[in-house]
Order: sequence, then structure tokens, then C-alpha cells
Amino acid sequence: DSPFDFSLDLDAFPLANPDDGSAFRLVDTKPTPRPKFGPKWRFNQHRPQLPQRRDEEVEARKREAEKERARRDRLYNLNRSNQNQQRREAAIFKSSVDIQPEWNMLEQIPFSTFTKLSFSVSDPEDLLLCGALEYYDRSFDRITPKNERRLERFKNRNFFKVTTTDDPVIRRLANEDKATVFATDTILATLMCAPRSVYSWDIVVQRVGNKLFFDKRDGSQLDLLSVHETSQEPLPEAKDDINSAYSLSVEAAYINQNFSQQVLVRDGNKVSFDEPNPFANEGDEVASVAYRYRRWKLDGDMYLVARCEVQSVVEVNNKNSFVTLNALNEFDPKYSGVDWRQKLETQRGAVLATELKNNANKLAKWTAQAILASADLMKLGYVTRVHPRDHFNHVILGVVGYKPRDFASQINLNTSNMWGIVKSIVDLCMKLNEGKYVLVKDPSKPQVRIYEVPADAFENDYVEEPLPEEEQVQPPSEDAEGVEANGTTTDDKEIEAQT
Repeated sequence: DSPFDFSLDLDAFPLANPDDGSAFRLVDTKPTPRPKFGPKWRFNQHRPQLPQRRDEEVEARKREAEKERARRDRLYNLNRSNQNQQRREAAIFKSSVDIQPEWNMLEQIPFSTFTKLSFSVSDPEDLLLCGALEYYDRSFDRITPKNERRLERFKNRNFFKVTTTDDPVIRRLANEDKATVFATDTILATLMCAPRSVYSWDIVVQRVGNKLFFDKRDGSQLDLLSVHETSQEPLPEAKDDINSAYSLSVEAAYINQNFSQQVLVRDGNKVSFDEPNPFANEGDEVASVAYRYRRWKLDGDMYLVARCEVQSVVEVNNKNSFVTLNALNEFDPKYSGVDWRQKLETQRGAVLATELKNNANKLAKWTAQAILASADLMKLGYVTRVHPRDHFNHVILGVVGYKPRDFASQINLNTSNMWGIVKSIVDLCMKLNEGKYVLVKDPSKPQVRIYEVPADAFENDYVEEPLPEEEQVQPPSEDAEGVEANGTTTDDKEIEAQT
């Protein structure tokens, strides 16, 4: 045989022979049948025969562990809800003014004491009205997001942000002993709405003889408008970011100025008052504004005089009514969660509610200023960017009007509480010696502090700003030249002329 013969030898492998049937057996692979119901002891074999005695110490430890777990859960949820607020507090940690080492802190007042204050004042009297007003254009009431209007720029009109002691009319009234306390509506509104403020601010207080002057510093943040101040969503911390708190406040100030002039008829027809604008030079093109110098009685022989502003006038029943004009601005719907272009027409209440949550302090201050000026109507404009990354070009999506006192009750702004705060601060400052003081809102806590400062503090040669000029965000160049720069230059000229 060949060693390579691989033919199958069936005799060698009997199991492989298909013809041999004896090699196969039939196997039953079915499982053995089990009874449907086993004996009862099967179900009880692991059950204890007698209930075991509970160890009270073990149970107490279990209860304590449950309490501790519940406490940790509560803290975890609380931390999650406060996470954004903590990040915001860390981001807005800078004081509005550098606290110098030679300043002496006299008082520290928590906002919790302000909420309980109440004081009623009688109706004010008008001592003088200055300036001229243009009529409000009612066609802006019909603007909707579908027929939006481009926001124009008024670079040739002068806007003035003159502080109390630089106002020639207030100087004149002080010399005539018309009052004891002097301020502007912006400064009073800041004090009145202080409990709603988050960002730091400061007010200079000067005690001269028996008189008290509330001032703002040159270039003060009171000239700007806060944006997203009371929101829980943190803003970018980099100052040169277009959505940082500082950049947005500059943008909002320009929007507000331009809006207040665009919604006027501008046909040359003006309502003039006792005296022309006290800050303008002859021949200057001045923004539509009227200054009401008003006097309130605080005590038996203590009076307060404030310069209050209104921006327009509207004819109602053949009678002129004063109007204040302000603009809310949307910068990026991602931050607020509400897109004005989609929601403003159908859900205006939701848009306003979101703004009241994110800008509670700004809206309260506008309302307080309208009440101080006894404006019959306050108009709120809704202005948004053409594109979220373009902070130079804007459109008006709508304008809504409110009666100031009705709106105040809607946002829980109590006029008695407002005056209670002012009265308490006036009483406190009247007890101080003659000199200069500064009232500073703490950047991270809900409280204000009063510092005694040198007489030359905040003068031109006194450095109080921590950031140099080149690091500050500059406003749009064409606006800056025409709007703010003109106003400031005119202010300085007028003040020099008066002094």
C-alpha cells in the first residue's frame, strides 16, 4: 500500500460506518418534570422564624445619616442655584472709586436698614424752568419688530451732565438761601434705589456752612447706564469685551441719548420756558431737554432743591404734558434668554418681566427720576443690535408708554421708602462737620460707607481712577466727537464763564 493512500478504512472506524445501526442510541433530552407547586417550606426557608430585636443605637445612627444626607443635598442644590451669583460677585469686585489710605471711614450702613424707612413729603414747588422741549412723535408708538427703525446718531446735538455745584442756577439758589440741601435727579434716584443696586457707585457730599451739596465726580459711572446689573448670568470680565459691564454701560448711554432725540418731531417747533439752557453757549445745537428746579420740604426749616430733567412734551386734551424718554437695550438674546425680535410683539409682558429681573435698578431709577420731575408719561424704547456682535449699529423695535406712578407700583417702588432713604442720609450728613465726604456702595456687599476725604480729593490733579486712559474702552469715535465731547467741552466753558 502506498503511504499516501488516504481512502477511508471503514473497518478501522466502526462508528463512522453509516450502515452499522448498532452504533446509535436514542437519547431522551427532555427535562425531568417538576411539580407545579412545591412544598410550602421552600418559600419560608430563608425567612427568620422570630422577628429580631431592633438595635436602637443602630437605628439612631441611620436616622442621623439620613439627616446628614438630606442636609448635603440641600446645600448642593443651594450652591448650584447660587453659583452664577457668586461668579458675578467675584467678577464685579472693583470699587467705583479707589479708597485712599488717608480716607477715614465714618459710617457703614447696610441696605437692610433702608428697606424699613418711610417718609412722606408734600408736593414740590417749581422754582424755575429752563431749556426748551420738542414734541414727541407719536408714530413711534406704532413701531413693531416687523417694521423696525434704524437708530440714528445725533453727533451735532450737545448733551450735558453737569454736577450740582457746577450748576450756575443751583449756585444762585444757594446764594439766595432757597434751600439747605441741593442735588440732581440722577443723584437722588441713585440714593432712592440704592437697595436694588449691585454695582459699586459713589456720591461726593460737601458740607458748606449750614448747606449740604450732593455731587458726582467728573467721569462718574452715574453718567453711564448699567446693563444686566441685577441678572444672575455673569458677563465677560475682560473690560475690552463688547459685552463687559463697562462696554455695555457706555453703549447704553449712547443709545439712550440718540433714542431721546430720534423720537421727536424735529420740525423746529419747541416749547420754551423761563430761561434758556443754562449750560449751552449761544448758537449751540442743544438736545431737547427741560430742567425743572424743584423744592421739597423735608423738615420745619429744611428744604431740598433738585434739578430734574424731562426730555419731551406731548399734547393731551389741548394741554402739554411732560415726557421722559429712556431706552432699554438688548445686546445678546443668549444672555437674557428672550429674543426681542420674536417675543416683543406677542409676549411684551414676558420681555418686560425679564428686563425687570435683569435691570431692576436701572428701571427703578428711571421711574424715580420721572416721579421727581412730575412727568405725566415715561416712554420706554426697546433697542437692539443689528447683529449681536455689532455694538455700533442698532434698531428700534418698539416704544411703550407708562404713567410713572402706575409703573412704580408695578415694580414695587415705594415713594415713601424712597424719600425715607434720602431723609435718613441727609440727617446723617447734616451731623457731620464742614468738609468733603464720599458715599461709596460696597462692590461686594449690600451696604454703603461714608468716608471723610481731603478737601482736594477728586480735583483735576487728584488721581482716583485705578485704570489709565489707554486701558479704558473708548466709545464710537464719531459719536464721541459729536455727542459726549461736545457736551463736556460746553460744560467746561460754561462753568468757567460762571466762575
